[in-house]
Amino acid sequence: MQKAIASWKRSLPWKKTSRLKAMDGFQKFLIVLLVILSAFMLLPLVYIFNHALKPYNELFVYPPNFFVREPSLQNFTELFLVASTSTVPITRYLFNSFIISGGAVVCVTVVSALCAYPISKHKFPGHQFVFATIVLSLMFASEAVQIPRYLVVSHLGIMNTYLGHILPLVAMPVGVFLLKQFIDQSPNELLEAARIDGAHEIFIFLRIVIPICMPAVATVAILTFQSSWGNVETSTLFMQDDEMKNFPFFLNTLTNGLANNVARQGAAAAAALVMFVPNLIIFLFFQGKVIATMAHSGIK
Repeated sequence: MQKAIASWKRSLPWKKTSRLKAMDGFQKFLIVLLVILSAFMLLPLVYIFNHALKPYNELFVYPPNFFVREPSLQNFTELFLVASTSTVPITRYLFNSFIISGGAVVCVTVVSALCAYPISKHKFPGHQFVFATIVLSLMFASEAVQIPRYLVVSHLGIMNTYLGHILPLVAMPVGVFLLKQFIDQSPNELLEAARIDGAHEIFIFLRIVIPICMPAVATVAILTFQSSWGNVETSTLFMQDDEMKNFPFFLNTLTNGLANNVARQGAAAAAALVMFVPNLIIFLFFQGKVIATMAHSGIK
């Protein structure tokens, strides 16, 4: 009985030793430094939310205010009015963006995984050269391949189609690189045991390899969504009909061709927030997978 009472007293919250007290001075300094850096990294998020709520008298005040003083939904009202006068409804642009981003995420992850798996686990002749070529392609800027992309899309006859938006984004060297490095960590003995049991390659790929590299798959999906959601190149180069263009293109047209730099800046600030929120939601949903990928976790 006395032992039980003593154990109960030791389990009381105020009897436990604080983790902060157990840390040395250097560890406490690192915690404070990381908290400061985290707060600094959050400043762009705070700014974009505050900027969208600023009335016009605060948008152009000098010196500029970081935090909004008189929050207002005036910018969103202006965005709604501008969208209502547009020949193409804003919902159409948003719908196109979601369709393009969703299709790009599916296509890029599937193609990148199918490319990374044989390079990593099937040592076919020339696999090192193929991987070196993929890594080398990371050096090229997107502007360097605009003309070849246009020629390919034009000859395939997919102008003014959703495929014309998605196909130029499918080749993603970063996705292949991340997935290949992650698949390398899966033990070959596990795959050989599955083959001995009679498992086909498609079964090994879907039921063993993909679950192991799910953090990398999630990271590739986030990177693909961010690049496709904010992409304006396909709408500008490959789409002639406004009904097939995406929301970033509409965002760029809000302030283009106007007589001054003040008009529609409030609508542009509100549209920038609308453009940013899906990226934030996707990242918060998959942030654990991204951290696991960057730490190279998995079966060792």
